This record gives sequence, C-alpha cells and structure tokens, in this order.
Amino acid sequence: MPLALLALAIGAFGIGTTEFAVMGMLPDMAAGFGVSIPLAGYATTLYALGVVIGAPLMTALGTRFTRKQMLMLLMGLFIVGNLLTGIAPNFGIMLAGRIVAAFTHGAFFGIGALVAADLVAPQKRATALSLMFSGLTVANVVGVPVGTMLSQHFDWRTTFYAITALGVIGLLGIVKLVPAQRAKAASPMGSELAVFRNPQVGLAMLMTILGFGGVFAAVTYLASMMTEVTGFAPSSVIWLTAVFGLGMVGGNLVSGRFTDRAMMPMLYVSLTGLALSLAAFTFTAHDKIAATVTIALIGIFGFATVPPLQKRVMDQAASAPTLASAGNIAAFNFGNALAAWLGGIVISAGLGYTAPNWVGALMTVAALGVAIFASALERRKAGRGQVVAGGPTVVVDESVPTAHG
Repeated sequence: MPLALLALAIGAFGIGTTEFAVMGMLPDMAAGFGVSIPLAGYATTLYALGVVIGAPLMTALGTRFTRKQMLMLLMGLFIVGNLLTGIAPNFGIMLAGRIVAAFTHGAFFGIGALVAADLVAPQKRATALSLMFSGLTVANVVGVPVGTMLSQHFDWRTTFYAITALGVIGLLGIVKLVPAQRAKAASPMGSELAVFRNPQVGLAMLMTILGFGGVFAAVTYLASMMTEVTGFAPSSVIWLTAVFGLGMVGGNLVSGRFTDRAMMPMLYVSLTGLALSLAAFTFTAHDKIAATVTIALIGIFGFATVPPLQKRVMDQAASAPTLASAGNIAAFNFGNALAAWLGGIVISAGLGYTAPNWVGALMTVAALGVAIFASALERRKAGRGQVVAGGPTVVVDESVPTAHG
C-alpha cells in the first residue's frame, strides 16, 4: 500500500484522539476552568456539532483547491484549533478551539477517503479506506488512554499540545507523501449538490446514521453500565475501552478486505452481527467475562460497518463525490449524537443502564432494513434498463470506486 495512506492514517489518528480523549480529561478540564462537569461536557457536544456543520462548509470551500491542498489546509486548521484549546486562558476560548478543530473532521475524512481510494487499484479501494480509518480506530486503543494518562500526570493542556504535534506530523506527511498530480480538485458545487437527487445517496446516509449510531447508544454509557450493572471497578473502564478499541481495529481492517469483494453482503453481515451483539449486551452485561467478550464484538461489528457504509455513499455519488463523502462523515457523528440522546432518554425513564443497548439494536435493525430496501430498489431499476448513478455498469469517475450493489 502507498505510504501516502500512512500520512492520512496519522491525520485520522490525531482527529480521533482529539474527539474522544476529552471523555477521560473532563474532570481535569472542569477543575481547571472552575466549571461544572455538565458544563465542561460542552467540549464534547460542541465538537460533535462542529463536525456536522463544518463538513459541508469546509467541503464547499474545497471546490477552490485540489484535494491535496485542501487536506493541507484542514490539517493546518486542526493544528490551530488544538493549540488554541491547549493555551486557552478561559472556558469560552477553549470551546472556540474545539469548534475550530471539529470543523476539519468531516471534510478531512471525506476528502481523505477519496484520495485514499485514488491511490490504489479499483479492487483494493475498500482496503485503502479501512487503512486510513484505522488511524481513527487506533486512536481509541492508544491515543485516548495516553491522552488520559498525560492529563492525570501533568495536566489536560499537555494532551492537547501532544495532539497538536500529531497534527504537525500529519501535515508534513501529507506534504511529502500525497502525490499532488493524483489529488484531483473537487467538482463544482452545483455538481456536488446534484448527486443528492439520487435517492440512493440519501438512503446510504440513513444507513450510516442508524447503523453506526447504534454503537454509541451503548458505548456512551459503557462506564456506568460496567460499574453499576456488571460490578467492575471504575479503574477497569480504561482497559474495557481498550478492548472495544481493539475490536474496532480488527473489524475495520477485516471488513475493508471483504468489502472489496462484496460490499452489500459485507454490510448485511456487519449490521446483523452488530444488532445481535447489542441485543445480547442487555443480558451479558450482568457477567464480567461475557460483558468483556460482547464489548469486543460490538467494536468488531460496529467498525466493520464503516468501509461498506462509506464506500456505498462514494459509489452512489460517483460523478461528484466530495460533498457526499464528507456529508457521510457528518452522518456518522449525527448518528452518534442521536443514539446517545435516545439512550439518555431511556435511562432517565427508569429503564436502567442496559436499556440503551436495545435502542442501539433497534437502530441497527432499522439500518439493515434500509440497506435491503435500497439494494432491492437498485436491482429493480437496473432490471428495467434504467441507468443508475454509481450502479454496477456505470463508471463515471475513475478516481472513486464503482458500485458493487
């Protein structure tokens, strides 16, 4: 695989670390600014909103640049945002830094996915996507625990200085390793918006919101579930999240290879496995060993959905994929926020800390239903002899994968 994928993975690692590390540093950040824990939680909430809003805005800006130039600009903003967060003299400026960093998230993964796919042969493009996204999964295994450790041994600002350094490394890697001649410019914004007329693009994003969102219905409340229901000590949460992260890494990499061979079957398998794992977690959460195994399975099947979900959107928006690709990253984050909110509702209703698992399972089953419907709709149109954008016989832009649907 090209070394340019390593540069993209480093950028993804830094972005994943800055997104999730706050969870382990929240008490320290609250104490540092003299605010309550719920108020400090806005460092996470505003980041998620920044991803959703920033993805289309930054992608629109990207139509003026080549993809490589846009990746460089995004990593530059990432560096500025995290440095601003680290040196912030007050709570408001810290939140501003978080928003600046968040604005780079969706566009980086969206444009980076297109660049990664363009670096390899068509039959290896899903594998390339999984390698780039492996930076995000490894962040949960390495970046988040190390960030928490730095915060506990020094202070929370040290963690953001380290993330800033990761951004510098990622920027240098993009400058040196991503080939400019192949980092093509995005399509005009009119063409980018036009692909949303294809209902398959919207259906693919709905799969993303419901499918991957189901994961976060459970893991958002993992610490409380493990300590209050399973009986783990609070200190065990660190290695339990590492187990989840390891599952994410494995599921993502294996799925990338199988997605190259059969995208929709891989999506069906991963969504089915995820739904069953989430439903089972309601019962296995009462046993330490069974709970640990289930956490790993949720990580495996959860991130096994990522390559086919991202590739499905890119295929269906093949004529102008940049905005749709970045928009799907925003859909991942919107699904996360929706699932966490719904999980909080069922807990507040007195249904217990395992109730969010059912929320996640139902969301995932709904995603599977959307996937089956979308595939049937596509086959029906193909059977009528209609040309389907991104369909199995159409190659519109050789810089992105063709559909396997």
